[in-house]
Amino acid sequence: MSMRRSRAAIGIGAGMLMMTLPCMSVGAIEPTGDHRDVHGLGNPETTRVVAVALDLTVDFEARKLRGTATIAFERAQGSPPDAPLMLDTRALLIKKVNGETAAGEFEPAEFELGPADPILGARLTIKPGAGVKRVRIEYETSPGATALQWLPAPLTAGKKHPFLFSQSEAIHARSWIPLQDSPGVRTTYTAVIRTPPGLTAVMAADSLVTEAEAKQGIFRFAMSTPIPPYLIALAVGDLVFQPLGPRTGVWAEPSVIKSASYEFADVEAMITTIERGFGPYRWGRYDILVLPPSFPFGGMENPKLTFATPTVLAGDRSLVSLIAHELAHSWSGNLVTNATWSDFWLNEGFTTYLERRIVESLYGRDRAEVEGVLAMVELDDELKQLPEKDQVLHIDLAGRDPDDGMTRIAYEKGAIFLRTLEEAVGRERFDAFLKGYFDHFAFQSITTADFRAYLEKRLFDGKRPSVDLDAWLDRPGLPADRARPSSARLGTIDAAAKGWLTGSLAIDRLGSSDWSTQDWIRFLRALPEQLTVDQMRALDRAFKLTERGNSEIAHQWLLIAIRNHYQAADDRLESYLISIGRRKLVLPLYKALAATPAGKKRALEIYAKARPGYHSITTQTVDRLLGFHP
Repeated sequence: MSMRRSRAAIGIGAGMLMMTLPCMSVGAIEPTGDHRDVHGLGNPETTRVVAVALDLTVDFEARKLRGTATIAFERAQGSPPDAPLMLDTRALLIKKVNGETAAGEFEPAEFELGPADPILGARLTIKPGAGVKRVRIEYETSPGATALQWLPAPLTAGKKHPFLFSQSEAIHARSWIPLQDSPGVRTTYTAVIRTPPGLTAVMAADSLVTEAEAKQGIFRFAMSTPIPPYLIALAVGDLVFQPLGPRTGVWAEPSVIKSASYEFADVEAMITTIERGFGPYRWGRYDILVLPPSFPFGGMENPKLTFATPTVLAGDRSLVSLIAHELAHSWSGNLVTNATWSDFWLNEGFTTYLERRIVESLYGRDRAEVEGVLAMVELDDELKQLPEKDQVLHIDLAGRDPDDGMTRIAYEKGAIFLRTLEEAVGRERFDAFLKGYFDHFAFQSITTADFRAYLEKRLFDGKRPSVDLDAWLDRPGLPADRARPSSARLGTIDAAAKGWLTGSLAIDRLGSSDWSTQDWIRFLRALPEQLTVDQMRALDRAFKLTERGNSEIAHQWLLIAIRNHYQAADDRLESYLISIGRRKLVLPLYKALAATPAGKKRALEIYAKARPGYHSITTQTVDRLLGFHP
């Protein structure tokens, strides 16, 4: 077990820890955009949370967290001395609220839990009284808390112990912590997590645990750098640790740790690469936690501890661009954060751009271009399906779940916008701009308008931009002046597919022995939607595609199998959907099945078995798609 101690914390009453570091404020810059968050029920403009101290007990049997959250807050200058504190909650049972007196004692405080909104949850209004700067909330979570995935032992890799993990982005933190759940409200936090014996708790924070406490199931953590609430993360399970470098390592279940350590061996080099171009890594350690397959995303960039899907463990490091992406968030997202979810592209577009730069540096420009071309194909497909209002980078999400904004627009349109800027001014100048951007806005939450003002002043020196910013930021589609990634290698793959289809190239002469995951994806996508039974069988016999363990290649093959009613892949399709909960991989398969009445019937049958192992973020989407009513 890795023991890491922080010197940034001091003890306070009731065995808790509280930070002394003040919250870094958006006021450190001159904001030009509207920083109001339509997805927050709190009142940070009047009374702002600056620190959270948790003391929580993990109850696997009841599927609940129970305990207290001690909230430190500051009232804005000019606000009434008794201004209330308003927090976001979702399906929390609030048992008691106490305010801290000048003597350091906690006494009952008046509070009210408002009506529940289906998207936003319920506002918790606390009237702590004049002079009070901290409140302690006793509460427990709901078994259906949207941030928390409670897995019984059979759904874990080891199948011996249960597992718990959180996923707080976008506004799910409020389902397990009462706080101001807005990306514009940065807070420090500490935690005492009490687990059943034999299990290990990890968080996106510095660990303060001692060996003696760990044996008792008591784990302490401290995050001394103010972060947005969606980056607060917790996991509990049968976990072991393997170092990868002086400041990097991997956590995983014992049966997974060896393969994970191999797959992520280049992480230390990734950090060095991005530091060289864009400034120092400012979070101390960078560790990775490999979660059970039910994790709904590829990865989550929780500072100090990235959460990652096991579907990235391909055995050949061909999918580690996902780790490059999550690492890049240490600059774009964690360091400089979107102030509202309408500005989500500031996180993901920048990060996708940096991800490709890391891949280019470590694995060559051609691989980065291959990944860029494949992503553009996916973006073009998604643009055909999205309404125009959802094709803009600065998206309007008022009255909508912010998860609706997590499309390829934020990721890929944002990334190609930045590459277009790079090509317009040259890489050297653009890199200097990005480094200055990360330094200037470090540890702050900003809007698209803030970014644009800085861009026009620092990159274009107040002159007319050579790139149409209005078209990129506020209009649908892709502007004509966009950069265009290209790869000659993909042309070779396309030619192989065409040659096989026309009969001019035998299947054993495709030259596939050294194909990467990306090459296989391109080959399978180059095939027509409809293939004959003989063609399907020939592909399967030659390349054992139905048996492939690589999740991305299997995903692409199973899509083809569904379209062509290839029954030999039926069992593999069912086991795939039951064993993987990553939304990106399972949702297109359910969509393909649902295209026909018989397919939809089968989709519902499989989903009924798979659903208990999916995170709520995945089930909410698939429920709507299939019309499933639990």
